[in-house]
Amino acid sequence: MYKAIAANKRNTVIIMIIFIMIIATLGYIFSQVYGSTGIFWGTLVGASIYAFMQYFLAARIALGVNGAKEISKRDNPRLYRIVENLAITNGMPMPKVYIIDDPAPNAFATGRDPKHAHVAATSGILEIMDDRELEAVMAHELGHVKNFDIRVMMIVFGLVSAIGLIADLFLRMMWFSNDDNRSSSPIFMVLGIVAALITPFIAMLVQLAVSRQREYLADATGAMTTRDPEGLATALEKIGQYGSGLRRQNSSTAHLFFANPLKGASIGRFFSTHPPVEERVARLRAMGNKF
Repeated sequence: MYKAIAANKRNTVIIMIIFIMIIATLGYIFSQVYGSTGIFWGTLVGASIYAFMQYFLAARIALGVNGAKEISKRDNPRLYRIVENLAITNGMPMPKVYIIDDPAPNAFATGRDPKHAHVAATSGILEIMDDRELEAVMAHELGHVKNFDIRVMMIVFGLVSAIGLIADLFLRMMWFSNDDNRSSSPIFMVLGIVAALITPFIAMLVQLAVSRQREYLADATGAMTTRDPEGLATALEKIGQYGSGLRRQNSSTAHLFFANPLKGASIGRFFSTHPPVEERVARLRAMGNKF
C-alpha cells in the first residue's frame, strides 16, 4: 500500500512537469512565429500569475457553483462529528463542513492546504450511507486534504485554464494580426496553428490523468485512516448502484468529487475524471488482505 502511494506521488510530479513543458512549448513556438523571445517569457509569467490567482480563488468558486452551504455541529451532528473525529485521527485542523442539497450520493474536498480546507457532502450521500460507509467516504476526502491533493488540483485547474486562454489568444493573433509581424518560416506557422489547436486537448488529458492518480491515492489514504478498506469499497458499490450525477452539472469542478458528478459527460473510460468504480473496489479489496 505504501509503495502504491509513493508511486502515485511520483507520477503526479511527472505529470505536473509535463504541464510546464506544454506551456513552455506553446510559448516557444509562438515566440518563433513572431520572432520575439518576449512572447516566450510573457507566456510563462502570464500562466504563472493566472494559476496563482486560481490557487486562492478556486476553492470559493468550487463551493459556490456546486451550491455548498456551510454547516455547524448542531445543523448535522452526524456528519460534523465524523469529520471532526477523522481530523483528530489524522492530526490535522478541522476543515469547514458543507452540505449540498442534491439527491445524488457524492462528496468533495477543496482548499489550498489543510489549514484552509473545506469538505462537502450531498444530502443524498447522507441518506443512503450507514455510518461506516460515510466515515469511509469522508476519510477519502480528508485523504485528499492530507496528501495536499486539493492544492495540486487547484494548480492543475489553473494551468489547464491558462493553456486554453493562451491557445485561444495565439489563434486570434494568427488570424487577425498583420502578416508582416509573423515569421516567414512556413514550418513555424504550421506548428503554431497545430499547437494552438491541440494543446488544450492534451492539457485536458493530463488533467484527467492527475485526477485519476489522486483518486487512487486518496482511496489508499482513507483506507489506512479507518483501517477499513471494505467500508470504502461498499460505499463505492452503493454509489455505483444509485448513480453519482448531480443536478448541477459543472465540468470544471468534476475532478474534485468522490465519484464522477457528470451525467453522460464522459466518452469512455479514457475521458473520465475518475477511475472506474470496479477498479477502485478491486484495489481496496486487495488492500484489505494486507490489514
